[in-house]
Amino acid sequence: MNIQWYPGHMTKTRRMIGENLKFVDVVAEIIDARIPIASRNPDIDDLVGTKPRVVVLNRADQADPAATKLWEAHFRAQGMAVLTCDAHSGAGVKQFSPVMRGALKEQIAKWREKGQVGRPVRAMVVGIPNVGKSTFINKVAKKKSAKASDRPGVTRGKQWITVDQGLELLDTPGILWPKFEDETIGLHLAFTGAVRDAIMDVETLACHLMELLAQRKPEALTARFKIVPEAGMSGWDLLEAGGRKRGFLISGGEVDLERMANILLDEFRGGKLGRITLELPQDLEGEADHGGTP
Repeated sequence: MNIQWYPGHMTKTRRMIGENLKFVDVVAEIIDARIPIASRNPDIDDLVGTKPRVVVLNRADQADPAATKLWEAHFRAQGMAVLTCDAHSGAGVKQFSPVMRGALKEQIAKWREKGQVGRPVRAMVVGIPNVGKSTFINKVAKKKSAKASDRPGVTRGKQWITVDQGLELLDTPGILWPKFEDETIGLHLAFTGAVRDAIMDVETLACHLMELLAQRKPEALTARFKIVPEAGMSGWDLLEAGGRKRGFLISGGEVDLERMANILLDEFRGGKLGRITLELPQDLEGEADHGGTP
């Protein structure tokens, strides 16, 4: 696969996060609930260090609820607070402020002891592109009415957005690109539309998705495309079977695989195959680096 990685952006963003960490109390990391491995940048752990962290499982409305609960438990076991939401509809977003304050309960108690009653929690929001970071910030901050003001000591261009009396967000324009060292990472980001389909042939991409769905959610293929995955069936076999069931035939009775591939990707991304999570915490077992292969 020809997946671009932008080391220039990565270097700039790493520097920006490092310079601004001292101005925040907590870091909120936005990830896609359908692909919690692929949509995380592993460098965040090193960059943030011991700073309190909140993991925001966005697009939870499209993810399998049972799998999301497993991920919530996984991140909490690592000492992180968790918020599950759908930034597009706004579901769960109202809990962001309480969750952030909960993650800093001990720190807030210390502030009170020092007489710093009412001191707002200051948070930095990070996330790789296309995980819904901007939508989330806008929804939380009600940006049209939010007042933003420059604060001394913060790099020019960075702005604090007041969410409420108890929470301020550092809106960071920098972007974090993931390292595509594992092909699985690129595939999963492409399945969800987080990277352009142009990274590889759309039919090949759809075949990989068919194979993964046959493993993880075979009933979705049966319900949507009337095909029953059988042992030994390749992604091409499944794609062809789905196209034949849909009647996507061209001259000579062959299946229009490109049409079927586009339909599969569109319907998966549109949630028409149901609520599906492509990665589970167990995929991390034995993985020394970022990305597990289902």
